Amino acid sequence: MDSAILQAIGIGVLATCLWVFRRRVRVTALDNLPGPPAKSWIFGSLEQLFSRNAWDYHRQISETYGDTIRVKGLFGANNLFVNDPKAVHHILVKEQDVYEETPGFLETNRLTLGESFFTALGQRHRLHRKMLSPVFSIAHMREMVPLFYEISHKLENTLMKMTLDVLEWNTRLALELIGQSGLGYSFDTLEEGSTPHPYGIASKQFVPLSGGFQASVAKEVIAPVASRVVGPRIGRFLANWVPWNSLRGFRDVVDLLNGTASEILEEKKKAILAGDEAMKAQVGHGKDIISILMKSNMTASGEDKLTDEELHGQVSALTFAATDTTSSALSRILHLLAANKECQDRVRQEIRQAKEHNGGHDIDYDTLVSLPYLDAICRETLRLHPPVPYLLRTARADLVLPLATPVKGIDGSDMHEVLVPNGTTIFVSITSSNTNPRFWGPDSYEWKPERWLQQLPDTVTSARIPGVYSHLLTFFAGGRSCIGFKFSQLEMKVALALLLERLEFTPSKEQTVWQMTGIALPHPNYESTRPRLPLVISRAT
Repeated sequence: MDSAILQAIGIGVLATCLWVFRRRVRVTALDNLPGPPAKSWIFGSLEQLFSRNAWDYHRQISETYGDTIRVKGLFGANNLFVNDPKAVHHILVKEQDVYEETPGFLETNRLTLGESFFTALGQRHRLHRKMLSPVFSIAHMREMVPLFYEISHKLENTLMKMTLDVLEWNTRLALELIGQSGLGYSFDTLEEGSTPHPYGIASKQFVPLSGGFQASVAKEVIAPVASRVVGPRIGRFLANWVPWNSLRGFRDVVDLLNGTASEILEEKKKAILAGDEAMKAQVGHGKDIISILMKSNMTASGEDKLTDEELHGQVSALTFAATDTTSSALSRILHLLAANKECQDRVRQEIRQAKEHNGGHDIDYDTLVSLPYLDAICRETLRLHPPVPYLLRTARADLVLPLATPVKGIDGSDMHEVLVPNGTTIFVSITSSNTNPRFWGPDSYEWKPERWLQQLPDTVTSARIPGVYSHLLTFFAGGRSCIGFKFSQLEMKVALALLLERLEFTPSKEQTVWQMTGIALPHPNYESTRPRLPLVISRAT
């Protein structure tokens, strides 16, 4: 191997070791926080935290140590595991420019999806959201409802077989929904016997290949250092050279995602230059998210203008974010309904009555979003099983973190706040917040849609959980909250209204587990890297 490359690798390894050693020897207020003992001197508790089967571990440490916990990282470095509402508000809302995305998240997304709202920080991120906000308005979503129904009807007509991988078809549906409404591009006919678009196949592999302990450590520790030290050219060489099948598979997935994004963007540019008639002739008729964004960008000036690289990144980021999270949530709902026939029958009756009241036509927007039991099923599933189980943040400066619930320190003192040192990695546990028994009661770990049909407990409403959705952190909080969460909910409700009206879902005989990767996905076991959800489908009576 070239001596320059060997030298670069050596410098990268040395820089990583020096960084973690400096964090290891520094004594901070975090040392006084309670937390689980490290399982390894080298990796601390990271193997347990990033495991594909980490659900029980996350729950166990939350129940044992409380809402603000010290967890050990590399070489004993102190990390935080938090679901205290006041602390979360401070991290995600009040001081969001200090508690930023981790370097690993930023570099990994920059290398894979390009420059986008995922990687932009501060004022640049606010610009991205400002330009995207109009296409996620209620008025624009109303216009999208007929298109959503048109696409979902195709899937409804296809799912008339005995046993199907529901995750595959939900992924294809979610991709086609964001394709037509978001990109003005059709990926899939959704017809039986048709081949899924390579983009859909690749996106299904993106999360499994980038999840788990080894990949998570590589993303959070090695990627940011390697990016600074060796640069993209040598990094690409290493991706081709290193004998790690998962890395090479991830490289191939990224190449396909980026190639598709470039193709879509080029077609869109040509249509815009050709004029309004060419835009109307495209899929989406020029009303899709990227078309509107590109037209708006053409009239922007100076610092308000997105670069070509950022536009490319928006295509990749929007498609990825809208496909896997929506597919995960929709699949989880169908999985739960398959195991709860009474709930499935009840929501089917509600959907059928609403359609009957609408003269047998597809349910209109206002009625659909307000169906009480369908809404309760969606909220309860997103509470108990958020598609993204946790967020990672990095403190960019020393800052005091206030707590809603004082913590009993190891020295016996009551800690009402914690001084968080610059460079500290923070796990914001969405699952722990959404299922905290102190807020949601002793049945907080049970799936009970009925809890949303009555007034929520005072313990929930008074907790002041800062999420943008229903006292939950499912769609995050603050300036980096999910900008398209209402868009995602509408997609799910349209699909559920059509599928559940005519089809009945029951469990298959195959085992299914849900892996705790960056986005929770169903698999046959915890070692699998190929997600799937087989369910038995029949015509509903």
